[in-house]
Amino acid sequence: MSKKNTFLKLGIFTALFGGVYAFSDYIYKISTKPHEHHGANDFDPAITEGRRFVRNHVSRQDVFIEAIDQIRLHASYIPAADESHNYVILIHGIWDNHESNGIYAKHYLEKGFNCLLPDLRGFGESEGDYIGYGLDDRLDIMEWIYWLIKKDKEAKIILHGMSMGAATTLLTTGEHLPENVKGAIADSSYSTLREQFAATYKSFPGSFLPTPIALAVSRAIIYLRAGYDINDVTPIKAVEKSETPTLFIHGDDDRFIDPHMCSRLYEAASCKKQYCMILGAAHIEGVVKDPTNYWLKVDSFINKIL
Repeated sequence: MSKKNTFLKLGIFTALFGGVYAFSDYIYKISTKPHEHHGANDFDPAITEGRRFVRNHVSRQDVFIEAIDQIRLHASYIPAADESHNYVILIHGIWDNHESNGIYAKHYLEKGFNCLLPDLRGFGESEGDYIGYGLDDRLDIMEWIYWLIKKDKEAKIILHGMSMGAATTLLTTGEHLPENVKGAIADSSYSTLREQFAATYKSFPGSFLPTPIALAVSRAIIYLRAGYDINDVTPIKAVEKSETPTLFIHGDDDRFIDPHMCSRLYEAASCKKQYCMILGAAHIEGVVKDPTNYWLKVDSFINKIL
């Protein structure tokens, strides 16, 4: 083989390797590296007002605990005005922090619930350098559950998550939970992370690799750099073994997470369950698009299980 051909093949290999590395690095950064877009979900003034509500609440307390892998986790805790054994853990979505759930906290406080708003790992004031999409976060939420029970042995706990927080909620219900956890509300969850990655990738402008190859690259780089397998993030398998009564909510105009995923999650769930589709609502917009229907459904569900 001539030196010219050898250098040509080496050049092609180097270019291909460099291209794959650059692509994988790009995929990792946009999908798994925590980066908050403050205001990204502020599609309604009520969301912005909710952020201020949490930030400036006179009774808000900063709470820190240690996860099982020793990273430091943060949450804001806002007690109800009157003594209560009812608690809600509000779990935020991707690219945000706990303040985005202020609109929900305001309602729950009016209903006499103590509110715990965790920052998922990698967001807000919680430590962590990757997005786990609920896989590790489910164990963190269990630590927060035990923190509440240690605080109040009579605690009756509701989990309420939005988007990635909804997936985290469902993954948590797939674990063996204490009897203090009375119910869960999942607003706009994906059924599996692999399916969600595929759908999101297809929507990227200029996505040049076939989807199966892009998924394989994504799976490999996330496993190598973050230490988990995206194929293990399966809320639909978690609900199959859940014993926690669950309300599944989704907007029928959601262009980010397919509303059909909610239907599949509901059908797969083995627990007591309810289903609510908010008409005309895009991704996690139900609470502002149709707040009357949203809260009637949530409050009715909670009243039944408590």
